[in-house]
Amino acid sequence: MDFDVRTADHNSLGEGIYQHIAGALIKGALKPGDRLKIRDLAQQLGTSVTPVRDAILRLVHEGVLSLKSPRDIRVPMLHQDRYLEIRMIRLKLEGLAAEGAARNATLADIERLERLTEDNERALAQGKFTRATEINQIFHFELANIADMPILRGILQNLWLQMGPVIAAAYEGGGRTMIEHHYDVIAAIRRHDCLAAKNTIREDILDGGDVILNSGILIRADG
Repeated sequence: MDFDVRTADHNSLGEGIYQHIAGALIKGALKPGDRLKIRDLAQQLGTSVTPVRDAILRLVHEGVLSLKSPRDIRVPMLHQDRYLEIRMIRLKLEGLAAEGAARNATLADIERLERLTEDNERALAQGKFTRATEINQIFHFELANIADMPILRGILQNLWLQMGPVIAAAYEGGGRTMIEHHYDVIAAIRRHDCLAAKNTIREDILDGGDVILNSGILIRADG
């Protein structure tokens, strides 16, 4: 999120910094195990350490970041059981978003989804996996936007705070598996076939999830 620290008041500055860090997590710019340094972030954003620390502590309180010490703040590794629970919720909620998108989508909406998929293909072909991960996230959120379900989108954002880093860590290994179902999702939405849209986005989540489960980036219960 872009914001101008020169004109922001304390509350909007703190919220802007929170959204900046949250956006990096959702889009996969941060990966499990990455360390965040408050002073470095403050310098990058051109602000004092206080609003950055407040934003970090808010994300720690939400269970999104891990605070081992004031100097050791990290994106946590995700336990497999927690991942599977989040995936189960995503199957329900993103299926609902896809159904709504199939009901509501205009030609302009469909063209936007097609452009996102083309951009994702291009980023993968060029080895720009951080960009590819970001486009993937935008595609998924766009379904809730087209469905005109802002409350659902907000819930998905909270889930993706934890999922974004994990998806990013697995994205390069997953390759086109991570997006190949997007074409079927778009085709179903174009036909206004709600059931097919729901089923194909669920297949997308499950196949991408298999990549994550086999990647070794999750903490296993027996590990």
